[in-house]
Amino acid sequence: MPGLSWLNGADERAVRQALRRVCASSAWGGRVLAERPFAHHEALLVANDTATAALTDEGLAEAIGGHPPIGRPEDGDAASAREQAGMAGAPADLKAEMLALNLAYQDRFGHVFLICATGLSAEQLRDALRLRLGNSPDAEREIVRAELGKINRIRLTRLTESAATVSTHVLDTARGRPATGVPVTLSAAAAPAGPWVAHAASLTDEDGRCAQLPALPGDTALARLTFAVEPYLAGPAGPDDGAGAAFFPEATVVFSVVPGEHYHVPLLLSPFGYSVYRGS
Repeated sequence: MPGLSWLNGADERAVRQALRRVCASSAWGGRVLAERPFAHHEALLVANDTATAALTDEGLAEAIGGHPPIGRPEDGDAASAREQAGMAGAPADLKAEMLALNLAYQDRFGHVFLICATGLSAEQLRDALRLRLGNSPDAEREIVRAELGKINRIRLTRLTESAATVSTHVLDTARGRPATGVPVTLSAAAAPAGPWVAHAASLTDEDGRCAQLPALPGDTALARLTFAVEPYLAGPAGPDDGAGAAFFPEATVVFSVVPGEHYHVPLLLSPFGYSVYRGS
């Protein structure tokens, strides 16, 4: 499993941040972290089960607070959007009903309705919400704990089984159009001190994109994108129309990665400066 070696070997801060994206409870993350190294994937899942069962009411509330309401994932929350995919195509009346039921649930129990939504249709989610509105607070709290454990298991499995992926695009801000034909190299390092290993090379297409870069090795801790911009900036396709050498020959960005995550890192390019950001 590409991500299990990373989880075992990465520095504590990076792993803690990754676990925080799995479950918002700091107590849960601390308990799972303390069980490193994991001999196999099942050992990781057992650590999750133990840590979830040990959550106090405060820790459980912290974990629940990291989840958006069903049907309303936050922008940039790819995990929740993926898990709640069953709501994406729901008709407007069902979405309106879910909103009303969510509000009624929050009034009754004081927190969002938490359910392991992966693979469930909008109708199944609505029916489960209707049913659970009749639970006592104590019974519902234990159901929430069980559902949280299921969600954590799915997210941990994705973390350990999926490698990080990277895509990029280059926008020529001087001309207000994509930069075509820019050579891009993707490199990877297993530790902050390196060494760097070239992983893939590509050219931006007519839309300025490099969308088919291969997944990074499973032990990758840092990724590096190197954009060889000098030929574009100094050549006929560049903003100077061949008037002279480019101010800088390349643009380089280094960023931390976690297995299972996708990183879209665009470059905004001009003749005398550039900027990058994490997109979606």
